[in-house]
Amino acid sequence: MPVVLGIETSCDETGVGIVADGVLLGDALATSMDEHARFGGVVPEIAARAHLHAVTPMVRHALDRAGIGFADIDAVAATAGPGLATAVQVGLAAGKAYALSLGVPLYGVHHLAGHAAVDVLEHGPLPHRCISLIVSGGHTSLLLLGDLARDPVVHLGDTVDDAAGEAFDKVARLLGLPYPGGPAIDRIAREGDPTAIAFPRPMTGPHDPPYPFSFSGLKTAVARWVERHGDRAVPVADVAASFQEAVADTLTRKALAACRDHQVDTLLLVGGVAANSRVRHLAETRCAAAGVRLRVPSPRLCTDNGAMIAAVGDVLVRADVAPDRLDLGADPSAVLHGALLHGPRP
Repeated sequence: MPVVLGIETSCDETGVGIVADGVLLGDALATSMDEHARFGGVVPEIAARAHLHAVTPMVRHALDRAGIGFADIDAVAATAGPGLATAVQVGLAAGKAYALSLGVPLYGVHHLAGHAAVDVLEHGPLPHRCISLIVSGGHTSLLLLGDLARDPVVHLGDTVDDAAGEAFDKVARLLGLPYPGGPAIDRIAREGDPTAIAFPRPMTGPHDPPYPFSFSGLKTAVARWVERHGDRAVPVADVAASFQEAVADTLTRKALAACRDHQVDTLLLVGGVAANSRVRHLAETRCAAAGVRLRVPSPRLCTDNGAMIAAVGDVLVRADVAPDRLDLGADPSAVLHGALLHGPRP
């Protein structure tokens, strides 16, 4: 069973994971989130510098937790895009260095493919065909997946402006909540009424395309509602709950429509926003009613981590996909076409 070392540095988490035959042997995670909080968002150069300091210790921690040494590593996978340019370059350079020094193959993988592959670690191999809803701070996509290692990913719909996670951060800032906004809104929304304010469900009208997303207008609707409230105390919990309900309703409505329209019986819900309690609960309820199997990783594997990159590397190694050359360049804006950075090999 080949042992794969995975390295993730696309944003503010330095993640390392070790996977063999679909089993997570060990992982480690460092975050620079606290260093970005006072800016209300991630500062790329601060993140990159934090990765430089953290990546070697995280590799050693992951090896220790797996109970193995460098000699046991058979392949290295590293995020090669998308993400913050300088941050991605740190992890990819580290991956190249480990692959070269250990004399093992390198796989430059797509960050979003890692989010899809990580579910394998908890729920076994993906079905031969499924709908995947990837929802994170930088991406919101509805995809039709086949063989992740060899088949091209079919984009059914993507966000045309803000990603769902980005909208959470911006609305949290409007409400005076701390960064990151997703967990903050999730916590306070439990005290609010999700039906208190009828925020719009963007791009769900009868004449809208069925699968793309848009969250910029929803964010603006929240801002306008807060402005109209004037000097009166804003009911933060109700606003947060109502906003969160609009996002969860929109995401799950479109995802279930894609399952129905493409006659697919499995929905894979992944990405940082998949850790949101309301999104998870509504997805569970609607999937159960529609007879669709829901696959969603545990919350700690939804956010960025090294296990997901090791997982997608493991999928590629077991499929006997040819590795990348060591001169592979990072692509901070790479579109998801497959597990490898630029999609399946021709």
